[in-house]
Amino acid sequence: MTLEPVIGLEVHVQLKTKSKLFCRCSTQFGAEPNFQICPICCGHPGVLPYLNKKAVELVVRAGLGVGCQIAPHSVFSRKQYFYPDLPKAYQISQFDLPLAINGKVDILTSDGKPKTIRVHRIHLEEDAGKLLHAIGARELDYSLVDLNRACVPLAECVSEPDLGSPEEAYSYLTILKAIFQYLDVSDCDMEKGSLRCDANISLRPVGHKQLGTRAEVKNLNSFKSVKEAIYYEIKRQTEVLNKEGRVIQETRLWDDTRGVTESMRSKELAHDYRYFPEPDLIPITLSKDYLDTVRAGLPELPDKKKIRFISDFKLTDYDATVLVGDKALAGYFEKAAAKAGTDDAKPVCNWITTELLGRLNASKKSIEESPVSPEHLAQLVSLIKKGTISGKTAKDVFTEMFDTSQAPETIVKSKGLVQVEDTATIEKWCDEAIAEMPKAVEEYKGGKERAIGSIVGLVMKKSQGKANPQLVNQILARMISKHT
Repeated sequence: MTLEPVIGLEVHVQLKTKSKLFCRCSTQFGAEPNFQICPICCGHPGVLPYLNKKAVELVVRAGLGVGCQIAPHSVFSRKQYFYPDLPKAYQISQFDLPLAINGKVDILTSDGKPKTIRVHRIHLEEDAGKLLHAIGARELDYSLVDLNRACVPLAECVSEPDLGSPEEAYSYLTILKAIFQYLDVSDCDMEKGSLRCDANISLRPVGHKQLGTRAEVKNLNSFKSVKEAIYYEIKRQTEVLNKEGRVIQETRLWDDTRGVTESMRSKELAHDYRYFPEPDLIPITLSKDYLDTVRAGLPELPDKKKIRFISDFKLTDYDATVLVGDKALAGYFEKAAAKAGTDDAKPVCNWITTELLGRLNASKKSIEESPVSPEHLAQLVSLIKKGTISGKTAKDVFTEMFDTSQAPETIVKSKGLVQVEDTATIEKWCDEAIAEMPKAVEEYKGGKERAIGSIVGLVMKKSQGKANPQLVNQILARMISKHT
């Protein structure tokens, strides 16, 4: 039996607010356990929640950013379940009347074809706390509870089951993350738990419309984990079905170390949570004027920015895709391109995507932590264009820039790296190289044009990389043609 995967994702994004959803406690990351709590977020008897207006605005922005319809009227519900990190024994969420519905995200499949992934809904809810099962590398015989995250505002973005492969899920998450970052809805920092994902995976015979029984893999905290967990689930469920077994609807957890999913509990249905309207919060009503104001404040999103980069800066589709995939990276490029000039935007892009990103990844730094400023990168491109330094020398200068954060002009002057363009000096080096490489000279004269490359290389070595390569080529060609 030939089976195909059907995948839907539930993405939980921590909203960029300073305080929690229903109280004034801070949402700042990294505080001591249980230092950012109060009677409201701890669920003490008799307390009343009050809604964070900014959180509502951010969910509206998120909905508009993916083309959702924004509900003028929505309500909160209590989602009843017991877990040690949920102090109220219920979670305030949205059930039948969410803030945003019916959006979409456009992705490219692995064969380069466009595909639309429907967004079923985006709703506002509070986070639970966090259970700690280890301290550092030491496993505990018990669990500790940190309630700092309890009541932190989340936007839950639920896709339709339109994804057909782990690669499509990865692409969808990448684009969704970029959209939310551009909208300033969230920093989407997965290392801080600002973006988490649950994946629903099922299999069905190819060509069938009816969905198979799904398994949900919870709390995936990296795009890599999402991809690998989906791969594993497809393999596991395929083996079960091919043995004429039955896939159980359940919640599973991903073990990143062992690369497997493990059963956590049988999957609850919506009615198992006994949703009912939250009695302590009034409904949310959004006026047309309010929605128009939020809509007018939306920034340029990645798809529009990509089109502009290709049009204005003559970048390739690939280059533009890489740059706009990260808001901070796109901003860095625009600053550097503005300093270098539109005509030099492509060389600026090349330095970013090859040299800079490679070094940042190797040193595990983000673009915001780059030791090379956009202004300094633009200066480097300008020095190459003016002929002050050669492309080979520029790589050495860039290494120094990355290590010291110095301006390229400072490095060039202090190390005496200014490109030599004096004809007499270059002719002297060329004379020496011609005398030392008679075989290459004869090959070049015999019609093997590539043979001049080794002679050029020797000249550059003699000049310690300072000779202007174009002048070297011109002078060598002239001198060899006269050489007897």
